[in-house]
This record gives sequence, C-alpha cells and structure tokens, in this order.
Amino acid sequence: MKAPPPLLRGFLTVGFWTFASRVFGFLRDVAFAAALGAGPVAEAFLVAFSLPNIFRRFFAEGAFNMAFVPMLSRRLANGQSAEAFAAQSLSGLGVVLIGLIVIAQAAMPLLILATAGGFLGDERFDLSVLYSRIAFVYVLFICLAALLSGVLNALGHFAAAAAAPLILNLVMIGTLIGAELGNWNTGLALAICVPLAGAIQLAFLWWAVARSEFSLTLTVPALTPEMRRLIILAAPAALAGGVVQVNLLVGRQVASFFDGAVAWLSYADRLYQLPLGVVGIALGVVLLPDLSRRLASDDVAGGRAAFSRAIESALALGLPATVALAIMPLAIVSVLFERGAFSASDSVATATALAVYAAGLPAFVLQKILQPLYFAREDTRTPLRYAIICMVVNAGLAIGLAPIIGFLAAPIGTSLAGWLMLVLLWRGSRGMGEAVRLDPGCRRRWPRLLAASAIMGAALAMMLPRLDGMLSESLARYPALAILVAGGGLIYLASLLLLGTYRLSDIRRLLVGRGE
Repeated sequence: MKAPPPLLRGFLTVGFWTFASRVFGFLRDVAFAAALGAGPVAEAFLVAFSLPNIFRRFFAEGAFNMAFVPMLSRRLANGQSAEAFAAQSLSGLGVVLIGLIVIAQAAMPLLILATAGGFLGDERFDLSVLYSRIAFVYVLFICLAALLSGVLNALGHFAAAAAAPLILNLVMIGTLIGAELGNWNTGLALAICVPLAGAIQLAFLWWAVARSEFSLTLTVPALTPEMRRLIILAAPAALAGGVVQVNLLVGRQVASFFDGAVAWLSYADRLYQLPLGVVGIALGVVLLPDLSRRLASDDVAGGRAAFSRAIESALALGLPATVALAIMPLAIVSVLFERGAFSASDSVATATALAVYAAGLPAFVLQKILQPLYFAREDTRTPLRYAIICMVVNAGLAIGLAPIIGFLAAPIGTSLAGWLMLVLLWRGSRGMGEAVRLDPGCRRRWPRLLAASAIMGAALAMMLPRLDGMLSESLARYPALAILVAGGGLIYLASLLLLGTYRLSDIRRLLVGRGE
C-alpha cells in the first residue's frame, strides 16, 4: 500500500472536495429557497431531511468512525488483519441500521413530535411524517458509506470520500429542476431523491475501496474480541454524538414554535457550515488517522508538528471566515437566497441567526482539531463527559431565553455551548504530553492571524456602506458581493505578508505538509 500523503496535502484534498460539495449545497439551497421559501412544505422537508442526518452523525461519522478509524489505522500500521476487521464492522453496522429503520418507521410520529413539537395541529406535522418515512431509508446507505469513507481515510485516500457528498447535492438539484419543469409534488420528490442519492454514494465509495486494493466483503456478523473492543469504544462516542444531536433537537424544538424559524436557522446553518466543513471537519478527518499512526509508532515530534499545523491552518482560514460572516451577514444572505418565495424579512431573520452562529464558529472549528487527540488515544469517555455538560448549558440557554428573545435563543445557546466545549477539550488535553503542545511557529503566528483578520474586518466595515446601493439592486448585487469577498480576501492576504505571518516561500511548505 502507498504511504499516506502529508497532513496538509490531505487537508487540501479534503478541503477542495468539501468546498465543491458546499458550493453545490448552496446552489441546492438557493433553488430550494426560491421554490419553497420558508413555508410549510419547506419546513416539513427540512425536518424530515434532518432526521436521517441526525442518526448518520450518531451512528457513523460521530460514534462509529471515531472508534473505528483509530483501530483500523493501528492495524494498518502494525500489519494486522485490517480487511477482516473492516468487513465485520460493516456487516455489524448494517444489521443495526436495518433494525433502526424498521423501528423508526413505526415510531415516526413520535420522532417528529420530539423534533418539532410546534408542528402538532397543522399541516406541517403530517407532511413531516410522510416525508420522514421515505427519507429515513437514507440512514442505511449513508452510514455504510461513512464507514467506507473511514476505510479510505485510514488508507490515506481522501479524495473519493470527500467527493461523495457532492452526489447528494447534484441529485437534489436535479430533482428541484425536474419538479419545476414537470410540475411534480416538490416536497414528495425531494423526499424520494434522498435515499436514491444515498444508494449512489454507497455504490461510488464501494467502487473506490475496491480500486484501493483493500479487500472488503460482507460477512456474517460475529461478536469477536475486536468487535467487543469496538463497541466499548463506540458506546461513549455514540452517547456523546447523541448529546450533540440533542442540542440540535433542542434548537429545532425552540424554533418550531416560531413561524418560519426552522427554515431561517437551516439556511443560516448551511452558511456557517461552509467554513466549518472546509476547515474544521476537513482537518479533523485527516488528523485522526494521522495521529493514530503516529501514536502507534511513538512519533511524538511528528504528532506535535501535525497538531500545530492543524491548529495554525484552522485559525488561518477560520478567523477571516468568522469576521466576514459577522460583519456582512445580510449582504451574504440576501444575495444568495432572496428571490422567489424567500422574502426580505426572511433575509433579515436568517442574517441575524447567521451572525450569532458566526460568533461560535472559531470554537466549532477548533473542536474538530482537539477531538481527534482523544479519539486517537481511544479515549471516547472524556469527550462524552464534556458533551453532557455542554448539552445542559445549551438546553438551559435555548429554552430559558426563548420567551424573551424568540428563535435567536437557539443559535445563542449553540454558540455559547460551543465555546464551553472548546475550553473543556483544551483543558483536558494538558496531560497528553509534548505531542499536543503548540510548536514555536504556531505560537508566533496565531496572534498575527488574529490581527490580519481584524484588519480585514475593518476594511469590510468601511466597504459595506459604499456598496449598499449596489447590494439592493437585483443585478448589481452579485458583483457587489464579489467585490466584498475578493476585496476582503486580498486585504487579508496582504495583511498576513505585511505582518510577517507568512512568507511567499511558506506556501510550498504548507502544500507539502512539512512542519517547522
């Protein structure tokens, strides 16, 4: 097998495909907002679509892969039988998922009640139940696909796993176009296309694993010692993932009592998820197998360099994104979404939620870097304890503030709980030794990254009033937003060079992934 690529090269691969997927996700959301706005069908489908994604994060990306990837990476590093372990994991997960789908079909009205109790008594409730029963089959395909992604990541093949989510967005865009041209029932068509897209993703990743010369076949599940160890590690991670999903459910439950709020928060969530996915999630995906291999070989210096470069990259890309989303949320939302059924008042509400989410974005990004420190050491219990604490804080803020400030209580609770989780993860990592200490290069650069982001923010704040007229015109708003984005980016890059944060020669070092 080929040696895995350097950390930052892997990050660039994952980041590129994640960015491409999120761009098409925006196109999907733009088409969705224009077709359905923030009306009852839109809210019903968004709730239905969120259910399989909640369980996907619970069973696959969160719990299962956080335990599975380090175990598989260690077997690959030590020359143990990785194929048999992966086959048993795949078969066992498949059996669990089929049972889950059967139970969920019968309990769907209760799941919708738990997810969006404010829908009870109006048309949104029945629509949500119908759409959810169809879309929930997606859980089987996407969770198995996530496990195959974990196999590819452990092998150092990041491109296919990162590109797979693009399939869902393309299928949904095609469905929205077909619904418009063919006069289909848009909500029903979207619900049907979700499991279809999941099946295509699974087939694509199965093909990618086969091309990697990793032999993977379905087998009869058995409770081997390896599977027992996997369950022991995955159980706390599953509970931690469940806590995260409870936070999301609390936010959606609060939003469901305010007309249009479920859609507003969903659109805002999509926008701040772009930098989170491209930066935080991409780095976390690459860092977990890399740290697991380094720990297996006692490479402390390599682990420290990998961790420092990940933190540095997260700040270099995450800080300017945070500043931009906080300073010009209305310009972004109105240009991207305000058309068709999506009104100016929808833009204002969505932009306000986006600004609140942006306040927590650095914490969300850095969490994705710190969590692999625990999972690579097969410690899934500590993050669980921290997640429970943050769940209580999030629920208390969201529910307690809702009667006072309305739907904004949900993103406020999410952002503050995110910062608390970051503090807990950082404090908990202090006893992990030299491998998690920032190297001199990172310690020198992070204050300058903060200063460069502040300079960019000040420039955007001055540019925004001068482009206000263009941003309110139907055609001129597109080049106006492009000017803001390009201008802010150029000012940020110039600030990095003037402050001595990076030299032009550093670009090559970042691309080949060499630590300082």
